[in-house]
Amino acid sequence: MIPTEDASARKREIEEKLKQEQETLSFIRENLEKSDQLTKGMVSILSSFESRLMQLENSIIPVHKQTENLQRLQDNVDKTLSCMDHVISYYHVAKDTDRIIREGPAGRLDEYLACIAKIQKAVEYFQDNHPDSPELNTVKARFEKGKELLEAEFRSLLNRYSKPVPPILILDVISVDEDMELQEEVLLEHLPEAVLQDIICIASWLVEYGRNQDFMNVYYQIRSSQLDRSIKGLKDHFRKNSASSGILYSPAVQTKRKDTPTKKIPKRPGKDDVLDIEIDSYIHCISAFVKLAQSEYALLTEIIPEHHQKKTFDSLIQEALNNLMLEGDNIVLAARRAIERRDYFAILTIFPVLRHLKMNKSEFDSTLQNDPDKEYNMPKDGTVHELTSNTILFLQQLLDFHETAGAMLASQETSSASSYTSDFNKRLLSSYICKVLGNLQLNLLSKSKVYEDSALSAIFLHNNYNYILKSLEKSELIQLVTVTQKRAENSYRELIEQQIDMYQRSWLKVTENLTDRNMPVLQPGAKLKDKERQVIKDKFKGFNDGLEELCKTQKGWAIPDKDQRHFIRQAQKKVVSDSYRAFLQRCTNISFTKNPEKYHKYRPEEVEEMIEKLFDTSA
Repeated sequence: MIPTEDASARKREIEEKLKQEQETLSFIRENLEKSDQLTKGMVSILSSFESRLMQLENSIIPVHKQTENLQRLQDNVDKTLSCMDHVISYYHVAKDTDRIIREGPAGRLDEYLACIAKIQKAVEYFQDNHPDSPELNTVKARFEKGKELLEAEFRSLLNRYSKPVPPILILDVISVDEDMELQEEVLLEHLPEAVLQDIICIASWLVEYGRNQDFMNVYYQIRSSQLDRSIKGLKDHFRKNSASSGILYSPAVQTKRKDTPTKKIPKRPGKDDVLDIEIDSYIHCISAFVKLAQSEYALLTEIIPEHHQKKTFDSLIQEALNNLMLEGDNIVLAARRAIERRDYFAILTIFPVLRHLKMNKSEFDSTLQNDPDKEYNMPKDGTVHELTSNTILFLQQLLDFHETAGAMLASQETSSASSYTSDFNKRLLSSYICKVLGNLQLNLLSKSKVYEDSALSAIFLHNNYNYILKSLEKSELIQLVTVTQKRAENSYRELIEQQIDMYQRSWLKVTENLTDRNMPVLQPGAKLKDKERQVIKDKFKGFNDGLEELCKTQKGWAIPDKDQRHFIRQAQKKVVSDSYRAFLQRCTNISFTKNPEKYHKYRPEEVEEMIEKLFDTSA
């Protein structure tokens, strides 16, 4: 039993704790009430803030959108103003460029070309947008004026800076020391580099924008005159020195080499001194012409467009070449007159010229070489060349006068009239015709190399050889030819067959896709691997692409002989069709693609129809 005092103490302690707990609870309640009030206040503030944010957003978004619209409008206005400024500038081009155009391009070519470029753009603008406007006529007139002044500047620069090459420099170029190696090469600079670049720039502009080719005529006329003057200057220099001292020399060379030998004019019995001087002068003029022509061609290639270079060069050298030929004729005429005076030693004067021409023939020919076949006369379809038909026509006409022609050839072989037998003349004429045909064959072979496609080259030779053979067989020419060449017909047939074989090789890139090479070994029911399927796809694609390419190209080629055309078509059809059918047979029941029609594009009959249209420009 608990004592009474302890119970009272315990009770008081409990009551004290209860009181403390009640106070704490009361404190918590007060704090919770305050917290609720604060929370309600915060919620109210946040709600108010949210409401204000929404109001602000509703106010700002329209402003933002309006600002975007205003910015877009501003950009559009700027662009419009820029375009207007650009357009308005075209209306001011004539005025802005007036001074520069009037003053011309001299001394400021780049600025002048930039000015013309502005005018050209203005012309294009008015043509596209206001073709009936007076401004178009104004800028057109300004453009034409600018072009006219550029042409004038081209002529002026050429005239001002094109000078004859000094005789001393020409002698340096052609001089050769017989006891030593060739002297150091002397370069001919016809125009100062800066002037040359301006001329090139003007020529390029006239071709591209001026649509003008007259400047080429101006070029060759001016340069032709300088070339002719250079050679005449050398001739005068030579005669002056030869007449005064009997010695031809180059002061420039002598200043470089003290041991340079001089060339004395040799004396021959009965020889005219004046003719002697003319001969030596002429020989040097020939060498000078070659060197000067070579340097003119090198200069021309920098200024004249490529496809006009040969024609311009031919015109440029024509006057100098004509004068050279005329002088040669005069020398021959002088020699003949000397012979008429019974000065037979005069004929010796011709020999140095002939020797010099023979020694320099290769260089002379290469300088003057004019092979039009590369650009003009080669038939694009590989048909019979004009040279072939003209040669055969000449031989056929010669046949009408075979007795006379044979007698003329015989007269060159022997002076004995007893040798003028019919058989002898016939053999000579046969030999002559065979030589003509042999040279024709060599010429055709050389011409055929112009074609980049070896198959077209073969078609060309086939057509020409076939034409020659048929023409010989249709006339009595074949009888004359066989007098010298018994196998002439067989030889031409062999040549024709060789060219057919050469042509058929062009189809190897098509048919090689149909061979078993790299073809997968197929087992019944076996599934193809990806690599094996790709091999078959590549073979089909290679065949299709090659077939289409060849048929498209060769359709435009020609084989005039109907029988030959049929023969070549049939032979090609058989080779390609047989290979194609065999290939399709091997691929039967093979699943190599989900889209077989993409690869199996043509039936064998369609392939044959495509080949049947070869050599038919109307197909």
